[in-house]
Amino acid sequence: MTQLLVVMVSALLVIAASTELGPRLGIASPLVLVAIGVGASFMPMFGSVHIEPEWILEGVLPPLLYSSAVSMPAMNFRREFGAISSLSVLLVVASALVLGVFFMVVLPDLGFAWGVALGAIVSPTDAVATSIIKQTSVSKRVVAMLDGESLLNDATALVLLRTAIVATAASFSFWGSVATFVYSVVAAVAVGWFVGWLNLAVRKRVTDSTVNTVISFAVPFVASVPAEALGASGLVAAVVAGIMTGIRAPRDLSPRNRLSDSQNWRTIELVLEGTVFLTMGVQIRSIVTSVQHDHGAVGMSVLIALGALALTLLVRAVYVGPLLSILAWRARHGEAMQPRIQDMHDKMSTPEGKQEMFEEAQARRRGGMSERQLDRFATRITQGLANIEYFLREPLGWREGAAVVWAGMRGAVTVAAAQTLPEDTPLRSVLILIAFSVAMLSLLIQGGTIGPLLKLVPDRADQDVVDAQITAEHTRLMELLRSTAEAVPEPPHPEGEPTQQTFAFAKKHRLAVIDAQRAALLDERDAGTFDAEVLANALMNLDAAQISIELRGRLAG
Repeated sequence: MTQLLVVMVSALLVIAASTELGPRLGIASPLVLVAIGVGASFMPMFGSVHIEPEWILEGVLPPLLYSSAVSMPAMNFRREFGAISSLSVLLVVASALVLGVFFMVVLPDLGFAWGVALGAIVSPTDAVATSIIKQTSVSKRVVAMLDGESLLNDATALVLLRTAIVATAASFSFWGSVATFVYSVVAAVAVGWFVGWLNLAVRKRVTDSTVNTVISFAVPFVASVPAEALGASGLVAAVVAGIMTGIRAPRDLSPRNRLSDSQNWRTIELVLEGTVFLTMGVQIRSIVTSVQHDHGAVGMSVLIALGALALTLLVRAVYVGPLLSILAWRARHGEAMQPRIQDMHDKMSTPEGKQEMFEEAQARRRGGMSERQLDRFATRITQGLANIEYFLREPLGWREGAAVVWAGMRGAVTVAAAQTLPEDTPLRSVLILIAFSVAMLSLLIQGGTIGPLLKLVPDRADQDVVDAQITAEHTRLMELLRSTAEAVPEPPHPEGEPTQQTFAFAKKHRLAVIDAQRAALLDERDAGTFDAEVLANALMNLDAAQISIELRGRLAG
């Protein structure tokens, strides 16, 4: 017991030290942790360590993915959903099939089905590993695409893995596999949506911040465990619960509860991410020893892993190139449509224009159009115009394409999924070592060079133009906050010296202003008319102001 406590405390200190010292040394902290883990694997106490993959897949990944989903800007996720779904499904399937052929060729005793199983294991990018990209100067669109891809592609990979394993023992059904995948995702989305709604319905009635945060720790498991029991993807369920929580929390939860959530979940993320990378390094020696004992082909396994990683990057580059061309065409099409949509938006922004649109819709449609439907149509116009401006403001060029390709790193999912292979899998220990080596090489090669690579590729963005856009964005934001504050009626000011009642009225008015401003900002967030980061900072400032006012009121009371 004492030894276990020493290991746990040491791990926490190592995680803290690497997080603090890694950036100062110019090395991403995950790489430092992997290297420390590899060194620790040669200590006698870690010589034969084995970590059950279920602990990673079912115990570590759901809270990590949930936390990432909560903090991810929902509007950017919606805008990039086409690219995200394409990378999460089609690219994973294509990579697994190509790798299946490669593994079948280099390991003749394996067979195509087992090759596809290993290809499914090494195909998905990892949410924890791609956190490295956030430490570089890269487009927000790239971050949104990589975040979304790493949150959702695990479901594709794990369903494909299960399908390939079944195909080794029974006849393969293409449509059966498609139906299994669709059910896995749809059921997970339904479970995740319900858990996200239930989470907010319960927590908005809990005033104690500590209790509220404790409940939030259970949410990813409340979503993932039932989803897995229903044969769906527990990871997707946790992600959907996180996305719904992130969207609705500013409206349903108090600033103190959300601040408590944010601080505590950042700590949980740091510890779990660090643990994932440490355990990756710690397990490597026992896996190498197993391969040496069974087959003696360690060097060949590493070479195969290097070839698989190169092939994965090649397939990704071949796929991402046309994808970026399609996205660029969509942006040009939106630019061509912009004047027409702007005219419709201008017309809908006035009572007379809105009435004219309503009458036209009534005359054009047999069943007519209700006021509510017209309001929804106006919202879609506003969103469409904001989307066009977003795509034109954040174009995707060679630099962004290189980032999307090179930042697709493998990590915890690959390591854990490899260890779920059945015991009777041909060359099982070799396959596990190949998967481990792909993840390790991906982190070391891609993670260690992504920063210098982005510096070599010139950034097309004009910094003066970017600064001017940010300034204009802040100016519009301040005008929105000012006009919203002016619209909130002030309480009557009693004559004479200020009294306790006067201060109470002033406090109540200030809190009403903050509530109105927050509601206005959230409406703008849903419409997508402001930059997600600018809005997030403005909302944080409002939360801080409200917490400060409430705290002063308590101290005065």
